Amino acid sequence: MMCRWITNSKHMWLLIVASSLFLGMMQCQEVNDYDQIDSPAVLPLITQLVYSQISNLTSVLSQEISRESTFCVKDPDADWNQAFNFSSDLGFLASCLKKTKGDITKRLCTAAEVKFYLNSLLGKTTSANYLKPNKNCNLTSWVSGCEPGWACSVHSSQKVDLKNSKEMPTRTSNCQACCEGFFCPHGITCMIPCPLGSYCPLATLNKTTGICEPYLYQLPPMQPNHTCGGANVWADVSSSSEIFCSAGSYCPTTTKRISCSSGHYCRMGSTSEKRCFKLSSCNSNTATQNMHAYGIMLIAALSTLLLIIYNCSDQVLTTRERRVAKSREAAARSARKTANARQRWHFAKDATKKGAMGLQAQLSRTFKKDAATLEKIKILNQTTSEADVELLPHSRPTASSINIPSSSAAPKEKGKESRGLMHIIHEIENDPDINDNINTEIETRDKSVPANVSKGKQAHTHSQIFKYAYAQLEKEKAQQQENKKLTFSGVIKMATNTEKRKRPLIEISFRDLTLTLKAQNKHILRYVTGKIKPGRITAVMGPSGAGKTTFLSALAGKALGCSVTGSILINGRNESIHSFKKITGFVPQDDVVHGNLTVEENLWFSAQCRLSADLSKPEKVLVVERVIEFLGLQSVRNSLVGTVEKRGISGGQRKRVNVGLEMVMEPSLLILDEPTSGLDSASSQLLLRALRREALEGVNICMVVHQPSYALFKMFDDLILLGKGGLTVYHGSAKKVEEYFSSLGIIIPERINPPDYIIDILEGIAAPGGSSGLSYKELPVRWMLQNGYPIPLDMRQNAVQFEISESVNSANVTDSNGSDHVEKTFAGELWQDMRNNVKLRGEKIRLNFFKSKDLSNRKTPGVFKQYKYFLIRVGKQRLREARIQAIDYLILLIAGACLGSLTKASDQTFGAAGYTYTVIAVSLLCKIAALRSFSLDKLHYWRESDSGMSSLAYFLSKDTIDHFNTVIKPVVYLSMFYFFTNPRSTFADNYVVLLCLVYCVTGIAYALSILFEPGAAQLWSVLLPVVLTLIATQPKESKILKNIASLCYSKWALQALVVANAERYQGVWLITRCGSLLKSGYNLHDWSLCISILILMGVIGRVVAFFCMVTFRKK
Repeated sequence: MMCRWITNSKHMWLLIVASSLFLGMMQCQEVNDYDQIDSPAVLPLITQLVYSQISNLTSVLSQEISRESTFCVKDPDADWNQAFNFSSDLGFLASCLKKTKGDITKRLCTAAEVKFYLNSLLGKTTSANYLKPNKNCNLTSWVSGCEPGWACSVHSSQKVDLKNSKEMPTRTSNCQACCEGFFCPHGITCMIPCPLGSYCPLATLNKTTGICEPYLYQLPPMQPNHTCGGANVWADVSSSSEIFCSAGSYCPTTTKRISCSSGHYCRMGSTSEKRCFKLSSCNSNTATQNMHAYGIMLIAALSTLLLIIYNCSDQVLTTRERRVAKSREAAARSARKTANARQRWHFAKDATKKGAMGLQAQLSRTFKKDAATLEKIKILNQTTSEADVELLPHSRPTASSINIPSSSAAPKEKGKESRGLMHIIHEIENDPDINDNINTEIETRDKSVPANVSKGKQAHTHSQIFKYAYAQLEKEKAQQQENKKLTFSGVIKMATNTEKRKRPLIEISFRDLTLTLKAQNKHILRYVTGKIKPGRITAVMGPSGAGKTTFLSALAGKALGCSVTGSILINGRNESIHSFKKITGFVPQDDVVHGNLTVEENLWFSAQCRLSADLSKPEKVLVVERVIEFLGLQSVRNSLVGTVEKRGISGGQRKRVNVGLEMVMEPSLLILDEPTSGLDSASSQLLLRALRREALEGVNICMVVHQPSYALFKMFDDLILLGKGGLTVYHGSAKKVEEYFSSLGIIIPERINPPDYIIDILEGIAAPGGSSGLSYKELPVRWMLQNGYPIPLDMRQNAVQFEISESVNSANVTDSNGSDHVEKTFAGELWQDMRNNVKLRGEKIRLNFFKSKDLSNRKTPGVFKQYKYFLIRVGKQRLREARIQAIDYLILLIAGACLGSLTKASDQTFGAAGYTYTVIAVSLLCKIAALRSFSLDKLHYWRESDSGMSSLAYFLSKDTIDHFNTVIKPVVYLSMFYFFTNPRSTFADNYVVLLCLVYCVTGIAYALSILFEPGAAQLWSVLLPVVLTLIATQPKESKILKNIASLCYSKWALQALVVANAERYQGVWLITRCGSLLKSGYNLHDWSLCISILILMGVIGRVVAFFCMVTFRKK
């Protein structure tokens, strides 16, 4: 019933629409005399004349239609034609002319009667089949034309103005049954044309039930001469479904109904049958086509495509890695052969030198030739003939190992002195292209590529790049062997070598460094003074709780929530350590490594993003290969690092990869937090040897270690010992620590590891041996006294026995802990904790947005370059998560099949129920899947962003890769849902809406995954779609509720889906469409607005997510 879905205060729109549609039919009142109506030749002309007069009113009311009914009428002319364009068949009009004998124009409703009909219809609270009393039908005047399906005419002398909307004419004469194709409402005495898509035949009496079928009205009592008339009502489908052309049939006119033939389908209210698609099954009299075959085909095609993409992409990665590995192995073999040839060449050269010198001495002793003869056999200017060369030992292997130009062996009789043999030796030895001049080294697969690749910038292919890198590595190994036996001149030459890149040196000095927790006012470090120097490895040791990690965090500028006093100087200047972020490496205690990347991929990505942008690719490859070689990761370079769920490399190898991530960026300062924890002795020594090589290049290395072995301990240069409370016990050379403790009377027993013994003493487990008489609490005081540092007031009681001089204690050092502790109430402590928490959060925000000036003199790749590197990395990670993606798609398929089969599209609500469940299901499933993008990589992001990598590039790369799911997931869902429900809207319309919906909820999921922990984020992802959709579908009785609903993305998604479907309902569905849209508060013109708002919400969600990612990094 109409009154059930619309309010009385908003009925004027329907009055305007219906008036505009009906009044156009009533322009022929002047045609009142048809003497030749029965003439077959005249009737078509009169019919056409009447119809043309009926249609002339459209242009008059078009403007009013557009203004008052725009929310449900998109194109007034199109809707007019689809509802009342009878030009294709005017048979019902000719039939009515014959039946009324030309009196049809006097029986049509005027504007006033149409308004009265609609007003009464909208104002009733009982039924749409009864109208209010009026001038012609009331308690005192009730003619037969007032009955449903009947109409009357005006008096013959009375003229009717069909445009008159103020006064109803007196219409009580010549009452008879309503014509076919018209409907005559109960309570007025005029006729209204039925719209296209309806079926309005004359009713027939069912004597059993007494109902005039196919309509639902009965004959009036006590009127035996009254018969069934025509149709009696046109309203929404729930109130007047009997006049709608039934499903499985189509009605080309309002008086003709034809059953759908096989191969075609006819929806309810159709004016023509539609051919079914190929492969879809359509029996006769069917309302919809069975398109399950298309859904199955789409699923199969989509599954095949995804399988091909994932399998082939993974295979492409595997094949590419295999080809790169072959190129690398070939380059390594070539480099080894070159090194062996070089070594043989050196042996031959040395042997030649010895033989030549021996021959020279023998000749000088035996023959005593003159000086001119002796000058000819001198080594540095030698003209040796072929016979003389044969006398020299090892001359043939030398000649066979190199390509000596033929001019060097020219005979003397040519008149030109050839170059000396030793001159050739020195040329070949000093030639950087020796690798390509030795016969055993020339092994190139591509003969078209020049063999002479002396500089890294000239290498382009993988084979050339690896050839260059491994040749350099072999040279470095040979240089290391030569360094062991360098003379003084050799050292000077190595120090003045300008070809080798030098890293900037960083020295950090600190004085009276004290860190205090702001929340608890508790000291973590106290008065730590010293320096860490470049080119040296400094170990930080101490018992648990001594503040070792806090000390490293303070040096790295990561000590948040603490008040820092004292000074930290960089190269003697008061600069922030963040100014050197690009050349500072920090290795966290936890192994923060991407488990779904290989060892080489992890290292290569870090090198690409953090090395200088001016560095060529071959040079970067050389750096990575050097780190892999030094860390002993060659055997696992192509193995996945692994995660908790999927095992990869061993724990020791993972720890070395964690260190290698910082080594590949060639830092000047390298800080490591317990890099040897969990490693065996061999792995620890391998790691320390790699760090030792870094220190030889001037890197300042500082690391925390826990009770290292003695062999490992001897590899440290300097040692910082911290006692309990963060006090310094020793700071100096690691080789002199035993001597220092011996000076205190603490003798380390034999066969006991000195680091273990010292830590046990600082822990209080072991008592100091010897005659020292010291306790572990007094050791920091002894160090302060020995170095002249001021002693805190609370520690002076432990220093009384050491005869403190007045000068030492003259410094005004107070105990910041204080002695006056006032006990606070619970509310006071709570308020203090809240203040401290807010201050800590503000400090983190300031740190994240604080941009210090860059003093590192290193230009790293920009945002776009890093975006490219991140994009490649995230793409590889997604390809290796194909199983998870497949599960997501499978769940979407099941959801689409279940919702499509359980919720059928309702014509009355245009499928709103099914679309409501769709919005909830798609939002929920896509949000949960999108949470994985950021929630699982928080630790990796924090580490990478702290090292200077671009947060924007990281975020955009993740979002870009997720666009693949944004595009595919709507297709996956609709492949089941659309072909099960078969709505009137097109597949493209539904896809565009769901595409924007997925984009929107993905942005919201990003924000949830960054703001909350994984468990809370999943809970919010489940609750939000349900709650927001319930709010969006509630009746908007108040303005506040309406405004809240406008903020819900589900409201706009649901509106776009319903509007796209409602737009396809035309003709007889016009009143149903307008009523349903009015009830829901939707507008037919807002489809583009809905799409735009969904996209805007997705963008806002991403902006909020990025802001939170940059601002609130760590809990």
